[in-house]
Amino acid sequence: MNFAPVGIKCPEHAAVKAGHRPRVTTAQPRAVRQAQRTVAGLDAPATVALVAINVLVYLVTVYQGAGLNAPGGKVFEDGALIGAAIDLNGDWYRLVTAMFLHAGVLHIAFNMLALYWLGTVVEQALGTWRFLLVYFVSGLAGSAGALLLTGPFAVTVGASGAIFGIMGSLLVLEYVATGTFAGQAMALIVLNLALTFTIPNISVGGHLGGLVGGVLATFALVQFRHARQRWLGPALVVGIAVVSVAVASVRVGDYDYGGQAQPPTATAVTPVSASAAWAAASRASGTRYGEQDT
Repeated sequence: MNFAPVGIKCPEHAAVKAGHRPRVTTAQPRAVRQAQRTVAGLDAPATVALVAINVLVYLVTVYQGAGLNAPGGKVFEDGALIGAAIDLNGDWYRLVTAMFLHAGVLHIAFNMLALYWLGTVVEQALGTWRFLLVYFVSGLAGSAGALLLTGPFAVTVGASGAIFGIMGSLLVLEYVATGTFAGQAMALIVLNLALTFTIPNISVGGHLGGLVGGVLATFALVQFRHARQRWLGPALVVGIAVVSVAVASVRVGDYDYGGQAQPPTATAVTPVSASAAWAAASRASGTRYGEQDT
């Protein structure tokens, strides 16, 4: 992939015929082999693996739930991001598991398309393990952001926080290569932020948190990639993850439940059915309210 002043380009892809699985051979020119490996996903194994895991988890929740647009069951209920479940039950793993859950077929379709499209570029630019660092730290930052702007019983699912982090990563990479923010990455971010603020039931905090996490993580990795202290970049990224968890901890510790015995409502922050949201909130926190000794 090339970062040019007018945006992110991959002109070699023009040599690949659509609809055919690329076959890489050493007899072909290096540029053609690189393009074919990219299309085949060979140069972005982590991106392909993340897409596969997300799809697999979605199919499990569909099977356990009520259909393609009404996922549910134990995996969904135990994995969705719900602040009350973290506060009362100590389910801190939800900060990560919510990244692999989706509320409907369009939800996962758009997210996985964006993940593959953007993830392959960033993974090739940063390398696989650095890409994974950015992805998961962005997801954690997105979860923290979602908790900041919602109540204790709001239900948030989706990989979009991590994907916004990948957009932020593209912004940094494009700036480093071109010296300007006025490129395709910025246009993509502005468009998606506009959709975030105008479409209902979208996690504004999750998207903003993921974006900030991705920008900061990528800047740290790029800034110290060729320095003698190469460990400093990854260490700073881990620090961003720690700060994200700390922000989430402060937020859930500040909840005021008002003496309620049961959650009165459970409003989904991402597109999720009311029944699934209620089931998740009730399962996660209802047993702790009004719990009596026997």
